Amino acid sequence: MLTHLLMTRYSIEKDGTIKLDPSAAFSAQINPADFRHSYGVHYDKQKTLGDAAVDPRFSSVDDEHISFSIVLDGTGVVPPPENGPREDVKTQMKKLNGVVYEYVTLKKEPPYVRLLWGTLIFFGRLESINAQYTLFKPSGDPLRARVELSFIGAMSKKESHLVSNRQSDSVLQRVTVREGDTLPLLCQGHYGGTEDQSQAVARYNNLPSLLNVKPGTQLLLPPVE
Repeated sequence: MLTHLLMTRYSIEKDGTIKLDPSAAFSAQINPADFRHSYGVHYDKQKTLGDAAVDPRFSSVDDEHISFSIVLDGTGVVPPPENGPREDVKTQMKKLNGVVYEYVTLKKEPPYVRLLWGTLIFFGRLESINAQYTLFKPSGDPLRARVELSFIGAMSKKESHLVSNRQSDSVLQRVTVREGDTLPLLCQGHYGGTEDQSQAVARYNNLPSLLNVKPGTQLLLPPVE
């Protein structure tokens, strides 16, 4: 079964948990041919007078970025995702903007967006969106568009706390995933309570997905305050 790239708005609750908004979601008609996913780390490289070299000291984790392009088709050749209605390019572009670009009414700022596709799960905010229209009706209405999107990673306070404590191995518990284990069940067994920590733990361990964590994988389960 074909899985389409899904972009869904979400909000961050006061306790740092994530709440998805299924009413503000956009499913790609044609999946990206590729995407770029980048990470970075900052080091303190300051030298003192007379130093020939410097031992870089960890400073902070850099922002996470992801970029890709999708095609919007209004010719009728490409079926709509999830057996939805056929829509022209103008309507599709309006819906996409409504999910990733239009400001959140109360906060008057761009929304948080979750990207979900196969093994990819990414939480962030839009950095840029560029549309190139390539095919037109005689009336001038667009029939096809290539849309380039770029997002910057966004972490809740809880996830940020986990990342900032990544170097403290003495307070981490290491577990090995066994056959039949799932990330939510492992987190439930370790942390207890009713709050699901699986998204934060997946981000902490740089897992591409909450699903299909292979047996034998070693995970670090840090404390959550």
